[in-house]
Amino acid sequence: MLKIADIELGEFPLFLAPMEDVSDPPFRALCKEQGCDMMYTEFIAVEGLIRDAHKSVQKLDIYDKERPIGIQIFGAELSSMQRAAEIVEEAGPELLDINYGCPVKKVVCKMAGAGILQDIDRMVKLTDTIVKATKLPVTVKTRLGWNDQTKHIVEVAERLQDVGIKAISIHGRTRKQMYKGEADWSLIAAVKENPRMHIPVIGNGDIDTPEKAVSYKNRYGVDGIMIGRASIGNPWIFREIKHFVKTGELLPPPTLEEKVEAVRRHLATSIEWKGPKLGVLEMRRHYANYFRGLPGVKQFRNRLVTADEPAAVFEILDEVLQHYARISEYELV
Repeated sequence: MLKIADIELGEFPLFLAPMEDVSDPPFRALCKEQGCDMMYTEFIAVEGLIRDAHKSVQKLDIYDKERPIGIQIFGAELSSMQRAAEIVEEAGPELLDINYGCPVKKVVCKMAGAGILQDIDRMVKLTDTIVKATKLPVTVKTRLGWNDQTKHIVEVAERLQDVGIKAISIHGRTRKQMYKGEADWSLIAAVKENPRMHIPVIGNGDIDTPEKAVSYKNRYGVDGIMIGRASIGNPWIFREIKHFVKTGELLPPPTLEEKVEAVRRHLATSIEWKGPKLGVLEMRRHYANYFRGLPGVKQFRNRLVTADEPAAVFEILDEVLQHYARISEYELV
């Protein structure tokens, strides 16, 4: 049984990576139903949080059906991070996660996210400050290093553990790589194999099939796997991996009916949480992923991403189901 502090997560837990504009409550609900063991909010800018900015504060919304859940924050200033930790604690998640991995320029240029990998001493000091500022278990998500010359993750993980973090998730790329090339899990394994490490080590990067999840589990010895981009439009990946871990057999892919129903529910809860205008607008980024691979789907996708009214979008989804129901299974393969 893997535990982060006192949070029990099962034998080999699956984590949903915190993703900006993706891992909001509507999407998290779908992933939880499909077997995700631990989820995180979208990352929250501490400067927005302490200034009570609506978008930042709204990301604190968590629901009992999502638990256990972590709230992830990012920032660079000690005082701001400390105050944000207090605000997060009031929101009542199971843990607080610090983002030291986001490679986006507008975050990195402020020495936040992966930017702090250029100053490990500051990274450790900042972490120590947050651990002392909250009663919540604190975890970290980070990368191998800033670039190929600074892959000091074994040392960094040990130092972060020493100031009190309860788990570490590691994306197997440097900041310079962004999301290019293949994730290097050998250094994630080196962190896990360090005899001084006693906290859970979660691997992240390139896990997009059940077979790869099990292969990496066995090859690199990580305590759990975090899935990000492969879950977008595919929350079923969690149930597929769990089934494969348990039985060694692959589940059939979701049916078109399951996909359309998931999109309808995703859209409905998005509208409920964000309001009709923003709920419809922010769902547009998801349609291509949900319906990837369907022949001729572009005609429907173009309409889905231009429709402004909820009723119109739901009608198009009905058309998608009706259209492809007339195509044989052979033609859809």
